[in-house]
Amino acid sequence: MVMLLANEGDPGEHAVDPGAEGRSDGFRLSNGQDDAYPDEDTVPPAEALRIVRHLLSTGTPPADAARTVDR
Repeated sequence: MVMLLANEGDPGEHAVDPGAEGRSDGFRLSNGQDDAYPDEDTVPPAEALRIVRHLLSTGTPPADAARTVDR
């Protein structure tokens, strides 16, 4: 999951894969919370790295990366 937050407490926005179906097996956060997301709310690792590289080099997400704004 790739999330972009403006500041602490911001619901932010996240990258999505609109064609994905199903649900992930989930994962455990460091505070012990178990999280799982619909696969459409995550992106494949190569796409996640592409988005993060673009964010780091330009300060904005790539224009062609699908995302949902949760604000």
